[in-house]
Order: sequence, then structure tokens, then C-alpha cells
Amino acid sequence: MTFNNKPKPDDRSDNVEKLQTMVENTMENINDANETMQFADGEERAKIAAKNERRKESIQAMKEEIQDESQARQNGFKENNYQ
Repeated sequence: MTFNNKPKPDDRSDNVEKLQTMVENTMENINDANETMQFADGEERAKIAAKNERRKESIQAMKEEIQDESQARQNGFKENNYQ
């Protein structure tokens, strides 16, 4: 049995699209959690609110990464540059 220890090349060609999907999914999670909060008690509401704040921070970080990836794409990003 032979093993291929060579790492796969870094394929960033669809990172923007993946990140946009992640932002959309996280926003849906926030909306779902807000609906759930209506039926939660005080302690559970606080946990949900805190988690939603972390989600909002994550969304901001993902949006910044989208900008970085988009800029890299505009600057002629080539897969071979990151192998």
C-alpha cells in the first residue's frame, strides 16, 4: 500500500460563493433562534441572545473574508499561487 503524502492544492476558486452561503445560513439561524426565543424562559433567552451576538460577529468576519477573497480574485488569483 502506498500513501500519497502530497497535500492537495489550495483551491480558492469558489470561496466567495461558499462564504456567501455561510452568511445566508447563519442569518437564517439567527432568525430561527429569534422565533424560538419567544417560547424560552429567561435563562434560555439569554443564552440564545448571546449565541446570536456571536453569530453576528461571525457574519461580520465572513463578510470581511468575502471582501478579501473577492479582491484576490480581481487581482488575478491563480490556484497555482497557493500550492
